[in-house]
Amino acid sequence: MAQRARRVVAKRGDVVQTLLRRHGLRSAEHVRQFRQLNKARLGSKGLVAGRAYVLPPVGRSARNASKTKTAPAVAAKTPPVTRAALFGPAYARVQVRDQALRGAVYYLSSGHGGPDPGAIGQYGTYQLAEDEYAYDVTVRLAHVLLEHGATVYVMVQDPNDGIRDLAVLPTDYDEVQHPNRRIPLSQVQRLRQRIAEVNRLHSRHGRAYQRLLALHVDSRSVGQNIDVFFYHHPNNALGLRLARNIHKVFTSRYKRAQPNRPYSGNVSERGTLYEVRNSHAPAVFMELGNIRNQKDQRRFVVPDNRQALANWICEGLIADYAGRR
Repeated sequence: MAQRARRVVAKRGDVVQTLLRRHGLRSAEHVRQFRQLNKARLGSKGLVAGRAYVLPPVGRSARNASKTKTAPAVAAKTPPVTRAALFGPAYARVQVRDQALRGAVYYLSSGHGGPDPGAIGQYGTYQLAEDEYAYDVTVRLAHVLLEHGATVYVMVQDPNDGIRDLAVLPTDYDEVQHPNRRIPLSQVQRLRQRIAEVNRLHSRHGRAYQRLLALHVDSRSVGQNIDVFFYHHPNNALGLRLARNIHKVFTSRYKRAQPNRPYSGNVSERGTLYEVRNSHAPAVFMELGNIRNQKDQRRFVVPDNRQALANWICEGLIADYAGRR
């Protein structure tokens, strides 16, 4: 018997993930199906409060909907599921969807943290801290990388934040350095500590494919909005290739999402950056936008946009891993 489509009304402040979770739908596949079913109902900024939306099917039909004729035989088995407290209660469950990144090791380093909130942007009566938004994109990226079978180390960790579907992320100072070390106030000491840990782990994983991604939020003049851009070491061809693969995805996605606005983010050399210069793993340093610019702030305060950043970075990482030699 065909399952009757369920319709629900979005509340003020809802994003796709919060609406779905309220109705017991939590997987990335549910998000994909929801967007497909409601393509004509979604506004330019996502959900519209008061508008009715169709929920994806649940139960047997939901499982069948995610299968394709080309899926391998093992796809019929229940994928492995783990729980990671770092992502918070709503996102703690991580279901491995495929093994596209099996064997890849990633070190994710979000900017600043602990006693240093980084750049600050004014958003109405609120202040937006760089470290909170860089961290949220980072843990979202970690979550999706795990879904593709990667090994992931989150170098800055907050014991109680998790992935947050809020516009304004409160600033706190309780982040720690992996595995559980106090973050120094001194930037030099902080980066030295962080990269020393990355390099220690790098030696443990030997000849495995390993990459470092440093995620930051820029601070320029209030009137300057910027696209996501990427730095690599001038003498590291693998870092350059990684940066280009991620940049290629961003260029393509911007062309699709905003066809009337050219994407100006670029890839360039910056060998003076501590993480890029000293990491034994090929590294890419990313600036996600200007925390002080009103247009760029939309990239950060809308949870769906933070998730899109994580998803697009992951697409670039998958492309780079698939093309490794």
